[in-house]
Amino acid sequence: MADDKQSKNNKAGAKGRRAFDLTTDDLPDGVEKRALQSGRFPYSEKLKGKAYDKELRQLQVELVRMLASVKKNGQRVVIVLEGRDAAGKGGAINRLIAHLNPRSAHVIALSKPTETEAGQWYFQRYVSNMPTAGQIAIFDRSWYNRAGVEPVFGFCTPQQTKRFLEEAPHVEAMLARDGIRLIKIFLTIGREMQMKRLHARWRDPLARWKLSDIDFKAIEKWDDYSHAYDAMLEATDRAEAPWTIIRANDKRRTRLEVIRHVLLSLDYEGKDKKAIGEADDRIVIDAQEYLRDGGEPDR
Repeated sequence: MADDKQSKNNKAGAKGRRAFDLTTDDLPDGVEKRALQSGRFPYSEKLKGKAYDKELRQLQVELVRMLASVKKNGQRVVIVLEGRDAAGKGGAINRLIAHLNPRSAHVIALSKPTETEAGQWYFQRYVSNMPTAGQIAIFDRSWYNRAGVEPVFGFCTPQQTKRFLEEAPHVEAMLARDGIRLIKIFLTIGREMQMKRLHARWRDPLARWKLSDIDFKAIEKWDDYSHAYDAMLEATDRAEAPWTIIRANDKRRTRLEVIRHVLLSLDYEGKDKKAIGEADDRIVIDAQEYLRDGGEPDR
């Protein structure tokens, strides 16, 4: 009986989400007001620009120092950035690499697989982009497409997703044993914040290019994504490559915490712990704590 009630609630929620039109002039009533604290975000105000600018500069100076050490010592670093549509992955990556030498730190944002790639081992095109000694590779979305967008939109079979979730920890453990430092970050936002950001993209002619057909269905597929991401985190959070979750409703806080987490995760020469500071544990949590709290909220 409870399952029947939940099923009805899910169907009712999905119906409401389908009613949202990104191209409408105005957001639905209450969305703007609820957006910042949606999805369990703990702050009632955004971080002020002056404080953000000061802290960002300190962290970016530290990033330059970190990269110099990585290059000198021949380290290999992989940063995987995943998250909800409009969670702020691009903005965080831009601040992460803003002052880094592109020869040593590069972003990998792969497009849809070619016919040849589609016929290969699933991980093959990602493995071919792993960094050499002295480099950092930042994946703007990654092999975890097979745990999120692909199953949600039917681009792969349930069996393929199941196999992926079983194999991914072994592949990542192999990379770790070979000396690659793998940092995995997942950005989560509330449903109302996602609605607000996607709507703002549509209304901005300079940002509209960021919207894909999939983005237009993100609200409609909210619950499906929630369930997929919970399963992904449960199956692939391992000691060799743990997930760190950042509640990302405030873009400024998100960008600072992404950079801070990268710096805190690495050992490098000249590390200034005072300049880095400590993670904001109100919005930065490990995957197991996140899952214990209920994981990706359906609202």
